[in-house]
Amino acid sequence: MVAEATLLEREERGQSLWLQSWRRLRRKRVAMLSLAFLVIVYLGGAFAPWLAPHGYNEQNLEVVFHSPSWRYPLGTDRLGRDMLSRLIWGARTAAIVSIAAVATGSLFLGIFLGSVAGYMGRWVDTIIMRVGDIFLAFPSLLLVIIIAATVKPRVTEFLTRVETRAGISGLVESGAVDYLVVFGTLALVGWVGMARLVRGQILSIKERPFVEAAQALGASSWRILFVHILPSAISPVIVTISMAMGSAVTSEVVLSWLGIGIQPPNPSWGRMIFENGGVVTLRIHPHLLIEPVMVVALVIFAFNLLGDGLNDALNPRVR
Repeated sequence: MVAEATLLEREERGQSLWLQSWRRLRRKRVAMLSLAFLVIVYLGGAFAPWLAPHGYNEQNLEVVFHSPSWRYPLGTDRLGRDMLSRLIWGARTAAIVSIAAVATGSLFLGIFLGSVAGYMGRWVDTIIMRVGDIFLAFPSLLLVIIIAATVKPRVTEFLTRVETRAGISGLVESGAVDYLVVFGTLALVGWVGMARLVRGQILSIKERPFVEAAQALGASSWRILFVHILPSAISPVIVTISMAMGSAVTSEVVLSWLGIGIQPPNPSWGRMIFENGGVVTLRIHPHLLIEPVMVVALVIFAFNLLGDGLNDALNPRVR
């Protein structure tokens, strides 16, 4: 084992930090399996129109509650819709919502506001952090539910007016309001944790000698922050993004299950759980509930395992 560790250390010499991290991550089989599973799920959602054997709302009332078979590998629901196809289309919804929410919330708002608060300090830091404390004063999921339920009718009314005045149609019926409200709400609530993390990293890094050297050379504050300081704090950010993706998927499922998220006919794992969660259905056809629940559980579990693997691979103290 000692000889093997020494050999690995020699192989990593002269390589970039990112390549070293990737090599360490590849040696963690659980993390790599989780990554492969998530890639398959998200690519399956992206190519759902071509991969799904049936449309997500295609009904065949002659095969209602059909048991798993060669034609319907996961059976059909109470409206004769193919469960496998709906799960694949539901992956598309989960991918859209999670990527959009994390990109706009954690990546854009969280990193930007956290960086500015940590580097500028003083009243800028105070304002940003106190606003974040207001969001943290409420349970995150409860706050998401309240905002989504409050904002959705107003967004729908606004887009209806836009359609009327512009002479267009189909914008509201396409379900764009549902997607906009869900990922917008998640982004509005999800930036705080990332901002606090980035702020702490910036406060530590900005005192290092290379930052003082950049300041002495006359570099602007924005260049020092985003070119010199922020890249040094990117490792914990990547780990947090993995966790945030899992949280976004969970929140989307819960919102759809409560009826304030993605609405029919658009597919959603949370809506599938709601529709097949009746006592009678659970007793007679339990697979209709078990299938979407298992998919959601595996996706969230995979994100957590991937986050653990990334933390070990990107941590410079792990050699």
